[in-house]
Amino acid sequence: MADSLLAGAELRSALAASIAISLSGAPLGVFLVLRRMSLSGDVYTHTILPGVAIAFLVAGHSMTTMIVGGLISGLIVACLAGLVARTTLLREDASLAAFYMISLAIGIILLAGGEQAEELLDVLFGDAFAIDQTSLSVIAAISTLTLCALAVIWRALIMESYDPVFFASVGGGGTAVHMAFITMVILNLVIGATALGTVMAVGLMTIPGACARFWSRDLGAMMAIAIAVALASSFGGLLNARYLDLPAGPTIIMFAGALYIVSVVFGRFGGLVSRIAKRPHLEK
Repeated sequence: MADSLLAGAELRSALAASIAISLSGAPLGVFLVLRRMSLSGDVYTHTILPGVAIAFLVAGHSMTTMIVGGLISGLIVACLAGLVARTTLLREDASLAAFYMISLAIGIILLAGGEQAEELLDVLFGDAFAIDQTSLSVIAAISTLTLCALAVIWRALIMESYDPVFFASVGGGGTAVHMAFITMVILNLVIGATALGTVMAVGLMTIPGACARFWSRDLGAMMAIAIAVALASSFGGLLNARYLDLPAGPTIIMFAGALYIVSVVFGRFGGLVSRIAKRPHLEK
């Protein structure tokens, strides 16, 4: 009986954390897709690795400390990549890729050298059913902060996403908006890593955003669809992971992947069925 209650509590905590991550991460994923930064989001998941590793080795299993460490590490890489892109002939994507590999190497070295490497690996690669109340509170706080920040910079972020040249020409502060957006992405990747792991965390951002792109052209509707896809993937993935004894992170992403395939085939805007039906040589 006690084991059953404990399993129920773990599932509830995992579901609550996934709901919070979905509500804040999915809208960011829509903007990543619109800004053609989906792969950059994947890169940022690995830039947080050194900061999280150092924070863990210094302060132990403290989620707040690891979030701070991951945020600092990610922002340092983002700033260095931008600096190199602005002062040399190298583009920002190439610069970011180089720093990403350096960060990954540093993180692996730190992991290999630590005495508590096995426990740290559990933290870095995620265990949704091990989320405690303190971690859940931090996740909820960052999710709420992200939604509030999005509301504040909503119009500026839309303008900077669709027409950055015009936004800069009217003194919109494009760099500040971009860095605020990157900060939110990194924060949500760090909290996502607690449930999904660093490798899978970006999946619950970008896959729902990519799905939404096939079903609507209205930004508000895309946000709603992305959140719905993320929530459905979280619920379906966690329930199956619990009762089929599967790893939670990959199972959630597999559910999101299934919804993505459905969107690719049947999506109203650019889906395979829609494109075939509109081909001129098939019209009477």
